[in-house]
Amino acid sequence: MLKETRTRQVEARTQEATPTPPDVEFVLPAYNEEEEIGLAVTLLSQWLRRNVSFTWKVTVADNASTDRTLAIARRMHQSDPQHVGVVHLDEKGRGRALKRAWTASSARVVAYMDVDLSTGLDAIPELVIPLLAGSADVAFGSRLSRDSHTMRCVKREFISRCYNLLLNLAFAYHVPDAQCGFKAMRTQVARTFLPLIQDDEWFFDTELLVVSRRAGLVMQEVPVTWVEDPGTSVNIPKTVAQDLRGVHRLRKALRSRRLDAQIAAVLSNATERGAGTWTATRQERK
Repeated sequence: MLKETRTRQVEARTQEATPTPPDVEFVLPAYNEEEEIGLAVTLLSQWLRRNVSFTWKVTVADNASTDRTLAIARRMHQSDPQHVGVVHLDEKGRGRALKRAWTASSARVVAYMDVDLSTGLDAIPELVIPLLAGSADVAFGSRLSRDSHTMRCVKREFISRCYNLLLNLAFAYHVPDAQCGFKAMRTQVARTFLPLIQDDEWFFDTELLVVSRRAGLVMQEVPVTWVEDPGTSVNIPKTVAQDLRGVHRLRKALRSRRLDAQIAAVLSNATERGAGTWTATRQERK
């Protein structure tokens, strides 16, 4: 009897030390965001507590910040380790941060949004619920959808529309807004396909959608309400140049059939490892 009681006590302590993985992990990539990160985590956490029934976690992916971003994130994690996580990288790059955080996640679905929370949080259920239900593999926010509402300057609106027109011409498929910082994937799908994405910076978003479409994944477009952050630190000329180089690289990979061969190899390997449940589901939906 005493032995059984001790066993139960050990099991209880083990369960406390190993919390149940959340349904969704929301990642906030951050570089030198000491003035924004605390408020962003707080607002997102409060909204999730009030509005969703699935379990969740908000993780700050600090990529080489030189200010107090990491210290603030660690303090918030210590205050609420169940709902706030932190990952630190020694190198910059939004794509790099997302690859690290998403592949390490134990959640069923991984998502991300920009620290400035420019995208309205009311779109979160439409972003993640189809993934939790298994009816989609990838979901992405679109500021250019017919049902979206945006507030941004004419210059950025023009650049965004020109870039997406370029993508439609270059890859012969329609994605209304490749660069919206509001995306999600089923975690199993992310672990399978993220190794194919070479870009570690801003072109990560575009490459993610191109690879997903080429692999035949089921993609969910989500109209959003989006308000431009006037204090954004994005270097538009540099980002445009990087995106153009990324488009050229991907077109070469498609013309040579190299990307298709890589996707086929990844799918074959996933099936052999017994990770092909989602693959079978995808094939049934096509």
